[in-house]
Amino acid sequence: MDITVEHSFLRGGVRAPASKSVMIRALAAALLSREDTILHYPSRCDDALAALQVIRALGADIEEGEEAWQVSGGIALREDVLDVGESGLTARLFTPLAALLSQPMTITGKGSLLRRPMTMVEEPLRQLGVQVTTTEGTLPLTVQGPLQGGRAVVDGSKGSQFLTGLLMSLPLTEHDSVLQVKELRSIPYIDLTLDVMRHFGVTAEHDNEYALFRVPGRQAYHAAEMTIEGDWSGGAFLLVAAALAGDLTVRGLDPASTQADRKILEALERAGVAVELGTDHLHVRQSTLRPFTFDITHCPDLAPPLVCLAAGAEGISILRGTGRLREKESDRALTLREEAGRLGIRIDVEGDEMIIHGGTVRGGTSEAHQDHRIAMAAAVMALRAENPVTIHGAECVNKSYPDFFNDLKKLGGIVHE
Repeated sequence: MDITVEHSFLRGGVRAPASKSVMIRALAAALLSREDTILHYPSRCDDALAALQVIRALGADIEEGEEAWQVSGGIALREDVLDVGESGLTARLFTPLAALLSQPMTITGKGSLLRRPMTMVEEPLRQLGVQVTTTEGTLPLTVQGPLQGGRAVVDGSKGSQFLTGLLMSLPLTEHDSVLQVKELRSIPYIDLTLDVMRHFGVTAEHDNEYALFRVPGRQAYHAAEMTIEGDWSGGAFLLVAAALAGDLTVRGLDPASTQADRKILEALERAGVAVELGTDHLHVRQSTLRPFTFDITHCPDLAPPLVCLAAGAEGISILRGTGRLREKESDRALTLREEAGRLGIRIDVEGDEMIIHGGTVRGGTSEAHQDHRIAMAAAVMALRAENPVTIHGAECVNKSYPDFFNDLKKLGGIVHE
């Protein structure tokens, strides 16, 4: 689907989308509880719906209401193939959960996920008593448990998603576990995982460096009632859009959240944007932007909105810690360079840095590359463009923020198919 966004000014209020990161973790915890869980304001993005199908296949029953879902948990085999769609988090998180069962389970997906690495799951699971077979280090993969607990070494250099799955699974094993984690990235997402676990009555401990985790076994997940907080990853695009061309009140984002992308507030401040924090909202208005430098090592999903922010600042901005962007839905560093270049903004990619030359966005056409955050970035850049921007493959926003273009329209954005 092609969508065109023209030079626009956004006004009004909008609720940030529900966090898929919180939602998928909450669905996993609800599955592992043998009681009923209520999830308020659930995310209905493609990744969350993929996780919903996975927990059904693993034994959960779900009643889907308009504003709340009831999940009746209890992990048990219903299907021996789990299709995670294009959700990397669902793939890596639910692999250890599937390994709690003694039957062989196959995890597969589709699209670009089939090219993304799964090698980080192999050796730790084997050390914990699980048989693992991947397809040359990618999906599909097969696991056969049961997960035993014990000691394992985990490579955290590719991110925290697999560690999240281990931390959520190991409390149910017979033995206590100790995980040695090397070069952990995206540490705030582990804080988020531990918060969700505590909400459901299970715990794990770690040292100050997040290099050693101790997980007591023989724990039990209990029923919980949980409101899914707003998504700082999707909300970042709204906040940047306001800084570029708007006057917006964004509801549903908790400034005290453990979500990694809450760091957008720090980036906005460095760019000269004043953010007014209310009790239940944030207010951002169009600002004169200054170049900035920002490290995204622990919040890589902020790269696309930060490229938009840097494009609106006269001068050179630098994003550091960009190496992990190579293994997202697209090679995001190169894709952002290519697509921003099409619209008139030069980006140099040098090692672990992106150097953005801010200035005038000319407009033109942009390819989404089946990457939801690339599509949203092109739309936000279009708000300040001299000419309209047409985004090919814009439907991929359904992966995380299905209402993105509708929200732009409601706020006064000139958007048409």
